[in-house]
Amino acid sequence: MVEVVSILAIGLLVAGVVGTLIPLVPGGLLSLSGLYLYWWHSGFAEPGPIWLVVLTTLGVLTLLFEFFGGSIAARTGGASWTTTASAAAVGIVLMLVTGPIGLLIGLFGTVLVLEFVRNGDLDRSITAALYATVGILASTAVQALLTLSILGGFLVAVFVL
Repeated sequence: MVEVVSILAIGLLVAGVVGTLIPLVPGGLLSLSGLYLYWWHSGFAEPGPIWLVVLTTLGVLTLLFEFFGGSIAARTGGASWTTTASAAAVGIVLMLVTGPIGLLIGLFGTVLVLEFVRNGDLDRSITAALYATVGILASTAVQALLTLSILGGFLVAVFVL
């Protein structure tokens, strides 16, 4: 039974890494689920408290990037909160229809159009759209690195140390 739970926990951690690359799959949450499943099954002994805090912190950071990375980038580029929320909604709908490319095109296009309508400045609108789009891509890369770090840290803490 121990092996089944270990395999399931590691499977959740691997799914967390893969999930960060697939839109709408909560990679950070999957990673934390694998971590805490193993911790619970080990009688709250493995990984140790320091590793648990470090890996949990990485998981929470992953969730923050997942939920707010794109919005922060859009706001940094000058987009309004209304534009950011609208772009997220349009991007998700288009992603469901056309996949990840639809997400990026929907996000870029929505920010561009709504910001141009809001401020009439094409250069500012393009800048905001680029920030939002690059922000989503950068957020995904950071999430992948964080979940990969959680997986690696877990393997070291449980199986090496």
